[in-house]
Amino acid sequence: MDKVVATAGEAVADVPGGASLAVGGFGLSGVPNVLIQALYERGVGGLKVVSNNCGAMESGLAVLLAAGRITRVTGSYIGGNKEFARQYLAGELELELIPQGTLAERLRAGGAGIPAFYTPAGVGTQVAEGGLPWRYDGSGGVALASPPKEVREFDGVEYVLERGIRTDFALVRAARGDRHGNLVFRRSARNFNPLAAMAGRVTIAEVEELVEPGAIDPDEVHVPGVFVQRVVPLTPEQAADKRIEFRTVSG
Repeated sequence: MDKVVATAGEAVADVPGGASLAVGGFGLSGVPNVLIQALYERGVGGLKVVSNNCGAMESGLAVLLAAGRITRVTGSYIGGNKEFARQYLAGELELELIPQGTLAERLRAGGAGIPAFYTPAGVGTQVAEGGLPWRYDGSGGVALASPPKEVREFDGVEYVLERGIRTDFALVRAARGDRHGNLVFRRSARNFNPLAAMAGRVTIAEVEELVEPGAIDPDEVHVPGVFVQRVVPLTPEQAADKRIEFRTVSG
């Protein structure tokens, strides 16, 4: 099945307002910037995003955030995004902040059809006991706090129950992809991309290099095409557009 879609705009044309999105990337690495920009140009709002962070240096998801298009974020890192912090503390944005490894496993579990799992991460903290501020009231008070989670003991060790994550759509960026949707990621750009791809009911991948079926060795495939519904080939200019967050040089 040929899953190639000519443009990013066409690929995201049916993403409705209020949709949930799993988005790959970590910092500036492996972020599906072209698909995110296409969503921004469509004017879609009320989005519920699951991603490690919510953009950096006014790129990636920060484009949608600054435009007020995101209402809820499930993530593990706020970082230096001042606009994110402002919206969160002002009560404009809901945030479910969870351990990074737990976020990764929740996405993987959702994609694998596992509804929930137990993990020791967060036991004895507000992650398990509840009370983390999900939404502020704009005056310094907490309007909505996280609920307590089930804690169970196995072999003398306590574990907290975490739910798998499934989203309406997923946006990812791959180094190579074929027309059947098989994807390969390069080094650190792999990050959350395979997990996000698994979690989306409709997964859209922008690929830096489009190849024909059979060109990718099956042993090199990071995400099988069964998880991917649409493939958007990038232009050489789009593929080469990669920003550096912190440039370090030695003399």
